[in-house]
Amino acid sequence: MRGDSGRRYGSRMALPAPADHDAPPRTPTPGQAWRTELAATRRLAVPVAMVQVGLMLMGVVDTMMVGRLSASALAAVALGNLYFFNVTAFATGMLMALDPVVAQAVGARDHDAIAHGVQRGVLLALLLTVPTALLMVPSAAVLRAFGQPAEVIDAASRFVWLSIPAIPAWLGFVVFRQTLQAMAQTRAIVLTIVIANVLNAGLDWALIFGHLGLPALGTDGSAVATTLSRWAMALLLLAAAWPRLRHALRPWLRDSARPAALWRLARIGVPIGAQQLLEFSAFGAIGLLMGRLGTVAMAGHQATINLASLTFMVPLGVGAAAAVRVGHAVGAGDAAGARRAAKAAMVWGIGFMLVSAVVLLLAPRALARLYTPDAAVVAVAATLIPLAGIFQVFDGLQVVSLGVLRGVGDTRVPMVVNVVGFWLVGLPIGVWLGLQRGMGPAGLWLGLVAGLAAVGVVLGLRVRHRLAGELRRLHHA
Repeated sequence: MRGDSGRRYGSRMALPAPADHDAPPRTPTPGQAWRTELAATRRLAVPVAMVQVGLMLMGVVDTMMVGRLSASALAAVALGNLYFFNVTAFATGMLMALDPVVAQAVGARDHDAIAHGVQRGVLLALLLTVPTALLMVPSAAVLRAFGQPAEVIDAASRFVWLSIPAIPAWLGFVVFRQTLQAMAQTRAIVLTIVIANVLNAGLDWALIFGHLGLPALGTDGSAVATTLSRWAMALLLLAAAWPRLRHALRPWLRDSARPAALWRLARIGVPIGAQQLLEFSAFGAIGLLMGRLGTVAMAGHQATINLASLTFMVPLGVGAAAAVRVGHAVGAGDAAGARRAAKAAMVWGIGFMLVSAVVLLLAPRALARLYTPDAAVVAVAATLIPLAGIFQVFDGLQVVSLGVLRGVGDTRVPMVVNVVGFWLVGLPIGVWLGLQRGMGPAGLWLGLVAGLAAVGVVLGLRVRHRLAGELRRLHHA
């Protein structure tokens, strides 16, 4: 079956050049190879970062639109979006197993392995839909347990419930996105995100406020708009990228559904999902602790974390590019190319965050005023933004390192490093400084700095260790 499907499949599918590993007529000099790698990483990282910003922008538009209704409506939608992404973080991370699996298969020019990887990714997304949806059901009880304001819980819970139908679409979109990124094909993803953002804004306008003859649904309208936009995102991406994806999805290979093979793919993805969930929840825990310090502290924290999240999109894109470039090199058996790709990603990711850090350290008050005219909130944010500047560099180091390690298929150690760094270093230090030593918001953020520094440095050392050793391709068949 495997050999026959490979002949049929391989005869029709055109693969992109994986990572400049197809031997050129002349062997490039080390300097030429380095410049080529820097350029290739940049070309892949920029659109991936744009996609991340676009996904973030959809939530921003939701909250801005409902903010015209009332402060409680704004809080409800923000809380609903936060709940959705925290609950789906594990499933999304699991599907990132496609990064090394598909990228290494592309590097090896292994058509069967690409098809198996994508088809198993689709099946895994469908299997993950059910438990993810079940975790959405008790949203009201969970929000009450975490002491959220009573006046927003009902609306936030309805937002979550109305978002449940979007789960298979969201996870399907992730499968297609990771596959296309692994093939270094990003144009269709960028186009899809642009269209989805326009659609989401238009649906928000119509369904929240009751335009175009539609009923005014308020916060419920925002949830319906987001759900419809996520379905549009998945279907648009599948349609726009069908020339690239169709040979990975058709014909359906019978052994793609073998439980043992699905389990091997899941074993690669589970640590990635756990790492994402642990990181998301650590930042969420700091936010909940910040709420104990009052509304002003919480507002200053939200402004700062939003600013840091925007700058983080660039190294996040670089990390995704690193997973692809390193994966291509490993699949092609090019250890030197894998090391070169890792170094190029570090240069771009850390270099950008150094520039970002300088800006945050030099202009904290000006940046804070972009978010609010409230003098008290500006004062809090102005103390936190320089701390965000410090952790920028470590944040860039950790996310690029994660991408490199994902490219070589190393997912378990990063999960352990995240547990120790965020939960055994960062949070305890933040609680001690912020709540017990009376340093308030700055103390909680110093905990974040400590946690990120620990994670970033250890993962950077892990990258150095892994790339110095033998690099073997993953096999999940």
